[in-house]
Amino acid sequence: MPPNGFRLSAATGLHQGDRPYQQDQVALMGHPQRPGCLLAVVADGMGGRSGGRKASEQVVMTAQQLFTRYSPDDDEPGALLRQLVDEAHTVIRLTALSSEQEPHSTVAAFLLNPDGRGALIHAGDSRIYLFRRGRLLRRTRDHSYVEVLIQRGELTENEALHHPKANILVGCLGMQSTLPPMDLAPIDGLQPGDALLACSDGLWHYFTPEEFGAVIARHPARVAAEMLVNEARRRAAGSGDNLSLILVKVDELPRPAAAPGAGREAYAAGEDPLLRASPRR
Repeated sequence: MPPNGFRLSAATGLHQGDRPYQQDQVALMGHPQRPGCLLAVVADGMGGRSGGRKASEQVVMTAQQLFTRYSPDDDEPGALLRQLVDEAHTVIRLTALSSEQEPHSTVAAFLLNPDGRGALIHAGDSRIYLFRRGRLLRRTRDHSYVEVLIQRGELTENEALHHPKANILVGCLGMQSTLPPMDLAPIDGLQPGDALLACSDGLWHYFTPEEFGAVIARHPARVAAEMLVNEARRRAAGSGDNLSLILVKVDELPRPAAAPGAGREAYAAGEDPLLRASPRR
């Protein structure tokens, strides 16, 4: 984690798009006892008017219940996230007994501790991106039919966006198998200029990683989130899906004022590096 002199800034975005109802859910939670500890969850539900909404709500409710009992000093971030996926999957399967359609949900979640330990997890095609000063360091890989083709070298990522089976998932919460596929990974060594973006396919479908990185590096979290939602809506041209996002940025605090006579050097040293990002377009 960054040394002293940083802060976390965050923003969320949620839009119904051009669908008749909203099935995405987001939750950004600060720990009730430990400042600097947060849990971010994006869930994209599927399964009819009520089934999909119930499924994504169950993901968020499960996350809230688990996080209130989480101890940053004693518990492992990855263990909580794995428990979140396991328990939400079980609850969604039980919900299927009373739903008109079989409910499912994706999940993309990350947990950050005050001491810098963290983890991320996802199931389905909701994604998590990690950027450093606008450059993509890594992103999760979708549990989808087209992602399987990409990994086989049979399809490019751009071709996958327009593939007729682009919306087919090979794994998500609520599926018939005992446990859904999930990818869990640690988060280490965050530093000022880093950013984590969790989002549903209703957002990432319209952006390249380079476009995401440029907007996030150039703007405060709230402004960047608003810009991404608005641009996704514009690019959807009246046919957009539900979309959701959580953006968390590691911002560098200004350094203490220098002694008289050190003006120019002090200004250069304390300048926010995010403000020096050159325009990308």
